[in-house]
Amino acid sequence: MSTAAAYAVSAPDGAFEKIAIERREVGPHDVLIDVKYAGICHSDIHTARNEWHGTAYPCVPGHEIAGIVAAVGSEVTKHQVGDRVGVGCMVDSCGTCEPCQAGEQQYCTKNLVWTYNSRVPVEQQTGGYTLGGYSTQVVVTEGFVLSIPEGIALDEAAPLLCAGITLFSPLRHWNAGPGKKVAIVGMGGLGHVGVKIAAAMGAEVTVLSHSLSKQEDGLRFGAHHYYATGDRATFKQLRSSFDLIINTVSADLPIDDYLKLLKLDGSLVVLGLPDKPYAVKASTLAGFRRSLSGSMIGGIPQTQEMLDFCAAHGIGAEIEVISADRIDDAYDRVVASDVRYRFVIDTATM
Repeated sequence: MSTAAAYAVSAPDGAFEKIAIERREVGPHDVLIDVKYAGICHSDIHTARNEWHGTAYPCVPGHEIAGIVAAVGSEVTKHQVGDRVGVGCMVDSCGTCEPCQAGEQQYCTKNLVWTYNSRVPVEQQTGGYTLGGYSTQVVVTEGFVLSIPEGIALDEAAPLLCAGITLFSPLRHWNAGPGKKVAIVGMGGLGHVGVKIAAAMGAEVTVLSHSLSKQEDGLRFGAHHYYATGDRATFKQLRSSFDLIINTVSADLPIDDYLKLLKLDGSLVVLGLPDKPYAVKASTLAGFRRSLSGSMIGGIPQTQEMLDFCAAHGIGAEIEVISADRIDDAYDRVVASDVRYRFVIDTATM
C-alpha cells in the first residue's frame, strides 16, 4: 500500500476536504501515476452530491486524469517511468464479454469498474469503492492507461479523457467528415470540444445554443454556423438540414423539434442525461427515416485514437486551472454555467 493526498467529500451537502487515501501496491500489470491535473466533469458533481443516488462516502471524484508514470509492474510493456499518460472513466473490465473483446469496454456486460465510486474487484481490495483522480497518485491496470502525445499540454489533455472521447466516439461512429452537416447542441464543456473535433474531421459544423452569447467562441473553435435555439425561427429555418445532431445538454429539450432538423436518414445522438423521458412522435422518426440514439464515452482503443487525433490537429480543451481548495466554488460555477469551458485541478496544490 501507498498513501496519497486527495480531496474528498463526505456527504451530499458537504464541502471538499483534504484527506489521505491508500493506493494498492503496484502489481505486475499495474502502473503508478503521479497525477498532475484532474478535470472537473459534471458527472463528478452529480456523484459527489448524490444526485444520481448510490454514492459511497467518502467520495474522491475525478475521471479526467493526466500525469506522469512513476513506477510500473514487472510485466508492464506499454508504459515506462516518465511517460505522459492519462486515465479516463474506466479502470478495469471483465475483458471477456463481447463488447470487451471488441475494444468497447465501456459497454462491458459483466464487471465494468469505473474510476471512482465503483466497487473494487476482489483481487484489488484496498477498500470497498474506487477513489478517483482528485488525488496526487493513482494505480491503474496497464490496459486502461492511455498515452498522451507530446502535441497536447497535460492540463488541456485532462478533459479529453472524458469530454473529448464522449464527443469523438459518436462523431466517428456516425461518420462525421467531408460532405456531412453536423450540429452540436450546447456549447459547454462537452460541446466546445465537439465543435473542434467535428471541424477537424472535415464536417460542416453548426452550433445550436440557447443564445448567441458564445457565438464568437464557437466560430473560433471551427464552427461554420451558429444559431440560437431560443429563437423559434431557427427550427423553421433549419428544418431537414443535418446528417447528424449531437446533443450534449442534459436539459429537458423538446427533442421532437430537434429531430425535425434531420435530413433523410439523419441521426440525433443523445449524450446528456435529462431527468425526464423525451417525448417523441413516431411520425417524426418514420417520416424521414430518422434515428434517435445515444452514446457514452468510448473504448480504450478509440480513446487512444482520439488523443492521437487531437494531438495531430492541435486540439485541447479550453480550461481554467484552479487550486484544490477551490473545488467547491468550481462546482457551483459549473452548475451556474459560469466556466469557459472546463475546470482543471492542479494537483500540485494538494
